[in-house]
Amino acid sequence: MTAPRFAIVIPMLNEAETVPHLLGACVTAAEPLGPFEICVTNDGSTDATGEALLAFRAAHPQAQLTILTHPVPAGQSAAVHSAVRAARAPIIATLDGDGQNPPEELPKLLAELLDGPEKLGLVAGQRVKRDDPPAKRLASKAANALRKALLKDGTRDTGCGLKAFRRDAFLALPYFNHMHRFLPALFQRDGWSIAHVDVAHKPRTAGASKYTNLGRAIVGASDLLGVAWLIRRRRKVGPAEVHIDRAEEV
Repeated sequence: MTAPRFAIVIPMLNEAETVPHLLGACVTAAEPLGPFEICVTNDGSTDATGEALLAFRAAHPQAQLTILTHPVPAGQSAAVHSAVRAARAPIIATLDGDGQNPPEELPKLLAELLDGPEKLGLVAGQRVKRDDPPAKRLASKAANALRKALLKDGTRDTGCGLKAFRRDAFLALPYFNHMHRFLPALFQRDGWSIAHVDVAHKPRTAGASKYTNLGRAIVGASDLLGVAWLIRRRRKVGPAEVHIDRAEEV
């Protein structure tokens, strides 16, 4: 198989109905950019998500689809982490498996990393005109404002699933549940530059949301304090500042 230039990573939990359209749109968006792969984590689904993924792979060999399967739901961060570890490409793009992140936005994020400066570690999508219920938008806005004030990550919407980053830099980050909501702050903590791109947002057309506002608030408070502690305790030079002088091989 052709070595992929980048990988598209998608976490899925009970999203059988979205598989054909979502992955098909990913293929359409990715093909003009060069060789690619798609890595999907089936995070303990109890519907036909696994079967839908196998059917898509059989019908679209050019997608180089790798399927990771968790025996029970482990959460979005765990699902993303499993897929990134399995990916072969040096550049990763992520989007949610519910179909609300338009795959046609992927080239905008990837262009920044495929042809951009080496010090750039993360390109974060930021949703405009979110197609969510008012209560969800309000809760998200309040949480983002608090996070931005405490972590000073310069990001107004870390909950957007559309992101692109360097695989090695991501795997060097401290892993914890819900880390996917703090990637801008974590990349900055390790000395990487980050960029932001405005992206579209679509309504959910199938399946059901896996989160509630109360659930997000309960875990979000402790996570926010934990990440703030990680940032305060970090003492490390940036990747671009390290000079490596190896001995010559004999």
